Amino acid sequence: MPYLTESDAIRNAIDHFSHFPILWLDTEVADYDSKTPRLSLIQILADSTDLTGERVTILDVLDQPDLTDYFITKIMLVDRIEKVFHNASYDCKFLGGKGQVKKITCTLELAKKVPYYIAPLPNYQLKTLAECLCHFPAIDKSEQGGNWGKRPLTAAQLEYAQKDPVYTAQIHHRLLQLSHLITPDPAGENLERLTNRYWEIYQQWKILDTEMEHLKERLKSAMIKQEAAEINGFSVSYQNRTSKKVKLAELAKVVYLSGQDSQISLSLTNDLLKELGDLAQGLTIEETRQKISQLTIKQSEADLR
Repeated sequence: MPYLTESDAIRNAIDHFSHFPILWLDTEVADYDSKTPRLSLIQILADSTDLTGERVTILDVLDQPDLTDYFITKIMLVDRIEKVFHNASYDCKFLGGKGQVKKITCTLELAKKVPYYIAPLPNYQLKTLAECLCHFPAIDKSEQGGNWGKRPLTAAQLEYAQKDPVYTAQIHHRLLQLSHLITPDPAGENLERLTNRYWEIYQQWKILDTEMEHLKERLKSAMIKQEAAEINGFSVSYQNRTSKKVKLAELAKVVYLSGQDSQISLSLTNDLLKELGDLAQGLTIEETRQKISQLTIKQSEADLR
């Protein structure tokens, strides 16, 4: 595991990694819970077959913005290099900004697209995904909140830092496998099998869904009556909702008297058109058409299954 602290060595490593088509990356941040967090480490893995972290390179860029800028220019802003992070939006804040960096893949976002029934994950933390999807043994994340602004770094910190790109790479590969499973080509789908599976689970879902809705209504009523603000993860909140209405004639008068060429457009709902009646015939109405698809299920047929 190369741990680089010298400026020339770090620049040479960045040049080296700039030739790879894909990199699995992570960062460690000093003072992360303050108003002035500082980028401490950049960890890079170019070989996803590495399961130990031996091929992970760690760049120590603490308080060296010129080296960070060089990494951004040579890696983060280059469109031909895919950069894979977990929770990429956080790392990218320190590596060029979300709106500037190119070709970013986020395993956190990929994991959120996997339906719960396929991967019933308790959360989307890197540790959870590595253990549940990739079957890594229990991962110790205690160093995550360590002091990354202090030098020298401890052996435990360096060992922790070298592992996260490994976990990210393996999670990435596993999520790509799952994405092929959950997004098959619609043209090749077996409609008979899909509909049979639907009817197979429909009754069970109907029972659970209606019970869940009933339980929520009972909970809400009971908590309000018993003045229980929160219990076992459930809470009742209140908000005042204000609706504002104005008579159309008054609105038109205000716009007319303002003398301004107003370009305000109003959406004409069916109810509004009904109230306007024949008056709508004298309006220049712009229509936007949109084709909407909807799956319809015959209730009577469902009940027979």
